[in-house]
Amino acid sequence: MAAALQAHGVIPAHAVVPKQFGNDIVCGSSRFRVPLLFRGRALVKVAQPRPTSSHLLVARAMASEGIVIEKIGVRVERNPPESRLSELGVRSWPKWGCPPSKFPWTYSDTETCYLLKGKVKVYGEGSSEYVEIGAGDLVVFPKGMSCTWDVSETVDKHYNFS
Repeated sequence: MAAALQAHGVIPAHAVVPKQFGNDIVCGSSRFRVPLLFRGRALVKVAQPRPTSSHLLVARAMASEGIVIEKIGVRVERNPPESRLSELGVRSWPKWGCPPSKFPWTYSDTETCYLLKGKVKVYGEGSSEYVEIGAGDLVVFPKGMSCTWDVSETVDKHYNFS
């Protein structure tokens, strides 16, 4: 998504980071207030009668490639298209799961995972800040990250270490 936005001169090359699933979208250091209509996690339409071309491009990129959030060092791509999952080979990765529980974890390598089911709050070490992940999320945890997983719904995921 970032490459498409950069190619059209809308934002620098870093990822689109929505502030929330609402109207405020933060693209790098630029902030857009775009009236967007969401149904669940899916972008339905730009609600503004005549948004600027930049706003439309941001909305189109978000709708076609999923929403990307970066929080506490974790990158979460909500509902990536099947083409993205195929490109990564996600369905051939090993699977792991766990029931509701709470446990500490440290990543010795970068992990990319795709949640098939479940709901988790991941807290940064020694922090009350967290990122929430769930079914349909493609998540990247950085090498060296220490955190606590608070699993509220049984997790089933594909994972890959690099």
